[in-house]
Amino acid sequence: MPTGKVRFYDAEKGFGFITKDDGGDVYVRAQALPAGLPLLKPGQKVEFGVIEGRKGEQALSVSIIEAPVSLSKAQRKPPETLAVMFEDLIKLLDNIGNGYRRDRYPDPKLATKVASMLRAVADELEL
Repeated sequence: MPTGKVRFYDAEKGFGFITKDDGGDVYVRAQALPAGLPLLKPGQKVEFGVIEGRKGEQALSVSIIEAPVSLSKAQRKPPETLAVMFEDLIKLLDNIGNGYRRDRYPDPKLATKVASMLRAVADELEL
């Protein structure tokens, strides 16, 4: 059976393309995917059968050989950097909390900055 990597797959439209290891692209439809697998991800290594369709080669009986490397894990910051970022954020939130205890709201510019920092931290945690 030929092997290749997923070049493109649109789950909404139910089709995509696989680039064969020996060159050329193969059309793949959702019906060729294994049961319980709703989509293919770009970069996934797959094995598949091939038939000649009206418009060229089509993949049959696609099976996943290996999943692609997670881009989010590859882009994740080192733990030492995250530790410093969290420590700074804790100090900043502690100062804001102390202000609230004294019935003072933070400066609007500071509040906006803290909100964007919290969103960035949340993004790091979701990776």
